[in-house]
This record gives sequence, C-alpha cells and structure tokens, in this order.
Amino acid sequence: MSCVGWVSTLLHECGKAISQENPNKSRQILWVLNELVSAYGDCDQRLAYYFLQALFCKVNNSGFQYYETLKLAEEKYYCFDASVKLMLKFQEVSPWTNFGHVASNGVILEALEGESNLHIIDLSNTLCTQWPMLLEALATRSDDTPHLRLTLVIPTSLETLITKVISRKMEKFARLMGVPFMFHVISGLDCLGEIKLEDLGLQDGEAVVVNCIQALQRVQVDKREAVIDMIRSIKPRVVTIVEEEVDLTTTRYDFLKCFEECLRFQNLYFEMLEDSFPCVSNERLKLERKQSKNLVYALACNEEVGEEHWRPDRASQWTQRLKQAFCPFHFNDEIIGDVQALLKRYKANWGLALPQRDHEVGIHLKWRDENVVWASAWKPNL
Repeated sequence: MSCVGWVSTLLHECGKAISQENPNKSRQILWVLNELVSAYGDCDQRLAYYFLQALFCKVNNSGFQYYETLKLAEEKYYCFDASVKLMLKFQEVSPWTNFGHVASNGVILEALEGESNLHIIDLSNTLCTQWPMLLEALATRSDDTPHLRLTLVIPTSLETLITKVISRKMEKFARLMGVPFMFHVISGLDCLGEIKLEDLGLQDGEAVVVNCIQALQRVQVDKREAVIDMIRSIKPRVVTIVEEEVDLTTTRYDFLKCFEECLRFQNLYFEMLEDSFPCVSNERLKLERKQSKNLVYALACNEEVGEEHWRPDRASQWTQRLKQAFCPFHFNDEIIGDVQALLKRYKANWGLALPQRDHEVGIHLKWRDENVVWASAWKPNL
C-alpha cells in the first residue's frame, strides 16, 4: 500500500504548516496523526510514525537533542552479531545493498586484471559483507592468484570487534580460497577527510582501489570536495561509488522541499521492506527503526551534527562533483549481465536502469520503476 492516502495528505499539510511557520496548525495536525499512526501497523502507519517523531522535533526545536539521544541509545544497545545477521538477512531478501556489491566487485576485477599485488581501501561500513564474493572470484582467476591487502576505515566503536571477529573470518576464508591476504584497520577519525596518506601504508607496486558504499553521503556537505581530493591523492586505479538516489543537500535549506524528498524516498524504502519481509518480521522493524535517526537529522537538525549523518545526493550531483577529479569508468557487458542475474534472484518489481544520455554515468537499481540506488566507477584524470 503506497503512501498516497490520508497519511500522505496529513503529513504534507503538516510539512506546509511548518514551512509557513504556523506552529499552532502544525501541532494540531501532529496530534491528529499521533492518534492514527503505529510502528506495527500497515505501511502508511509505520512510515507516518517515524515522520511524526521528526516533525515533533522540528516544531519543538528539539532535533539536535533527540538525535543525540537516538545515537546514544543505538550505541548502548548495539550488538555486533545481531547487526551482521540483520545485514546478511537484508541482502538475502533485497538487492538494495548487493546491487552495489556486485557492480563494484565487477569493476574492481576488471580494473585489476593481471595485477599481482592488490590493495583495496574500503571506506564503507558494510562489515566486509562485500568481500567474500571478490575473494572467490580472485581464487578462480586464470592467471596466478594475486596478493590482496584490505584496509578498512571504520568508526572507533567498531575497532575491537572488526579486528577480533571479522578479520579472523576474512583471513580464514582467504586461506580457504587460497588467496594471500592481509587485513588492516584505520579508526579514530572524526571524518573521512582526516585520513592521511601515511595512514594507508601504500606500497610501491600495488594496484590500489578505493571502495565507497554509501560512504560519501555521511560526509558533511561542505567537506565533500576535500574528501574527493583526498581520494584522488591516493592515485587509485579505480574508485567505486554507490549512493542512494535522493537529494537532501540542495533541499536542506528549504524545509518543504526536503520534507517532500524524504517522504518520496522513504515511502519507496518502506514499501520495499513491506514487500521483502513478513508483516511481523523483527528484521523489518529494526530496519525501519534505523531510519528514525536519518529522518530526525534531515528534517529537524539545523546544523551538521555527529561524525556520521544522512545527507545523500542524487547521481547527477555526485557526477558533477566527481568529474572535477575523475573520469567515468564504464560498466562492461559482463558486469551488467552479473547485475541482471542478481536481480533475477529476488521478487518482482526490481529493475536495472542504464545510462540514457551521454552525460549520465553509472547504473541505477530501480524499485517499481523508480531509481533508488546508484552505482558508478571512476578513474583518475590523466
């Protein structure tokens, strides 16, 4: 059930009242919505429940405090094993993340073909769920199996768990595949822009890749060009970038436009979850709850807060930025075929969108004919 009925109408009316600085009307609508929504109801009710929290914060000027509360609660009750299990279950029922993994791995394999010393610098926070597929592909290469070094840039809170748990699992799987493997972790940074070349331990003779799965959207908007310049300074063979297709940067100073863009995108996301999980699924509830912090940040925080936040761009915006430092690395037919084969493993309603114009870069994952995730690859300008 799409958000096109009474819930959408009330949410839009509330958004307009807030943008017109009419607190009395907005509070009246919020109280009406409060009696109708539920985190355990249908798709409309669930979606409105989380929007309601963000809108209450906006009206009461409590966005920053509530954002910090959600962040502290998330850290307090964080369970590493449960997070990995949830991520893997999500990948099992939806291509939302696997789409980017398959596309990026295909580019990496093509760009590093014939190289014997590989170094992947992963700026993503996907707990290494992308890399077993790549290790398996490297093990079956027709030439000599290359050496792989994987450098992970992660939040400080995950350092011990990544080092003790995931590193062991990755090293064990690499041995099983017969791929010489080294694992390195960089943490303790407040933002990606603080990475220094000496932190990465770059070595002569290495073919370097930088992998960014929904990583750049977490960088503060005014620091994104600096991070892109930092990535360029690494002189990578290729850069893989995957981002959600939603504009919360150019709209961030216009509340109504930002609200409408959030509603459009989150409606697609919640519909996708409804189609992918049973109604009473705990996994679905956890994934929906994860959006609460994103919505509070996008709609109720008037300043950049925290080292990680949700402020994504559309593909056209990323392309404009990236073309200042890189040129496109186009997906070949084999990679496109792998992505299409991936989508056939899931339910209907998923599709693949290829570039239609010369200035378009990358490919899109489509949900019900709407672009939701963008995958692209880039190489340094000569």
